[in-house]
Amino acid sequence: MAEIIKVYRQSMGPARFIGKRYTNKDRGPNGMFGIRWMEWGQNGWFDLLKKQGNGSLKDTCEDGDAAIGLMREEGGNFDNFEYWIGCFMPANTAVPEGFQYVDFPKSELGVCWLYGNEAEIFGLEAKCLERLEQEGFEITTDWCFERYVPSRFHQDEKGNVILDVCFYIK
Repeated sequence: MAEIIKVYRQSMGPARFIGKRYTNKDRGPNGMFGIRWMEWGQNGWFDLLKKQGNGSLKDTCEDGDAAIGLMREEGGNFDNFEYWIGCFMPANTAVPEGFQYVDFPKSELGVCWLYGNEAEIFGLEAKCLERLEQEGFEITTDWCFERYVPSRFHQDEKGNVILDVCFYIK
């Protein structure tokens, strides 16, 4: 069973998220977006974005080199669900053709580390939100994101990984 093993606040400078936007109709046969992540790997899109940022991904925050699954459900309406795959880049980074972007101001994040095997750690944003609120954090937007930090999102001796789930907070 996946568990939250760490909760903390993290500052993030102004950032431009560059990626591709997906909706519920883009989900794979299992109802998830894994098929879209495979497209990213096959097409080399993360490498393209890293070149676009001139190797400065870490300028956005400490874990800025991570792949991101950015999401929101505007007004709590699942029909308006958006799932973006991409990276945070320094503000004003040029957007390559075929990609979209969302600009974020300097922000504070509430971060949860979910620990478990890959079959268990996805779709637990509500659990993380509840934990952050229990810890006294106040959520400020509909946006949240999964952060795949290379140093944590790899299998340990038990076959488990750590996935960061982040919310924007006051």
